Amino acid sequence: MGWFAPKVWRAISGRRAIQLAICGLAASLAPAAHAEPNLGDDKSTLLEKCWTPKQLAGTRGEIRPRRGKRTSPPGDDPEALKTPAAASNGVVRRVKLPEGKKLIALTFDLCELNYEVAGYDGRIVDYLRKNDVKATFFAGGKWLLTHPERTQQLMADPLFEIANHGWSHRNLQRLSGNNLANEIGHAQKAYRKVRSQFSERACIAPNALSAAALPERMTLFRFPYGTCAPKALKAVASAGLMPIQWDVSTGDPWPGQSAKRIASHVLRSVKPGSIVLAHANGRGWHTAQALPMFIPKLKAQGYEFVTVSELLAAGEPEMAPKCFDQRPGDTERWVRNSATKKKRRRSWPAKRVWNPFQR
Repeated sequence: MGWFAPKVWRAISGRRAIQLAICGLAASLAPAAHAEPNLGDDKSTLLEKCWTPKQLAGTRGEIRPRRGKRTSPPGDDPEALKTPAAASNGVVRRVKLPEGKKLIALTFDLCELNYEVAGYDGRIVDYLRKNDVKATFFAGGKWLLTHPERTQQLMADPLFEIANHGWSHRNLQRLSGNNLANEIGHAQKAYRKVRSQFSERACIAPNALSAAALPERMTLFRFPYGTCAPKALKAVASAGLMPIQWDVSTGDPWPGQSAKRIASHVLRSVKPGSIVLAHANGRGWHTAQALPMFIPKLKAQGYEFVTVSELLAAGEPEMAPKCFDQRPGDTERWVRNSATKKKRRRSWPAKRVWNPFQR
C-alpha cells in the first residue's frame, strides 16, 4: 500500500467540517460528554495548524517494533486518578443497537512491552484519514511516551479517540495490589503527560485543547492479552474505566493471516454493534492491506464506522462476566503458551509462531 500524504491532507482540510465530535466518555460514565457539533472543526484546526501533510503521513521506517530499553513511568499526577468508580459487572463485547442502526467500531491496539519500542503503522492511519473512517486506538502508556508526536496527532484528529491498554502490556490476571493499580494508572498518567506537552506547543492557542474537546483522561480500557480476573475488573472499575473486549478479531498478529483472510473474516463476522480488534503497532502483519478490502464493502452495505464511545452512546452494551476471544478460556490458553515459549527464548525478536493474542 502506498503512502497518501497529499490525498490525506485534502481529506483533512476538505471534509472534516462535517465530522461529529468524538472522544466523549462512555455512556454509562458521562453521557453528556457527547456534545456540541462544532468540536470536530476545532480538532481539525489543531491538526492543520500543528502538522504539515508530510509530517502526518506515515513512514516505512517506523512500522516495525525494535529493541528498546525500559521507560520510566510518569511521576505523580493525582488528577489523573481522580474519577468516580464505574460498575464492575464484566466487559463489553459488543453493543445492542436500536432497529435499523448499522454502526461498527474499529479498534487498533498500540501496545508496547518493556524491552521494545513498538511500531506505528501509518499506512493504517493514513487510509482511515483518507476515507473518513473513525476508529479507537487502545494505546499502552509506554507506547504513548515513546511516540509522543504520533500520539498528539491521534489526539488532535476528530476521527479518532485514544483509550487505555495498560502501561507495558502485562497480564493483569496475574497482578495484584500496587502492581495491578500501576499498570492501569501509569497509562492514565502517560496520556495526561503527552496531552500537557501538546498544550505547550507553539501552534496551540490558549485554551485550544479544551475548546477542541480533547479529553483530559482516557475513559475506556482494554485488557492486555484479552485476559482478566475479578480483581482486575474491580481495579479497572475503581479507576473509572469501562473495559472493552471485542466480538470480531482479525487475528492480524499471525504472519500467516493474509489480508484476504482478514477481510473475508471481518465481512463474514461483523453485525450491527460489532467491535473489531486489530493492531497498528507493527504487529498487524497484513492489516493495512486488508482495510481497503472490507471497509468499502461494509460502507456499501450501509454500515457506519464510529468510535467505541459513540457506539456505547448509541445502544446498550452487551456484557460478559469474563474476558475471552471466541469462547471462555481461550485467551488464558494462549497466554500460557506464550509464557512457555518466552522461557525458551534466547534472542530478540522471538521466533514467530501463531498466536492471535501475541502483541
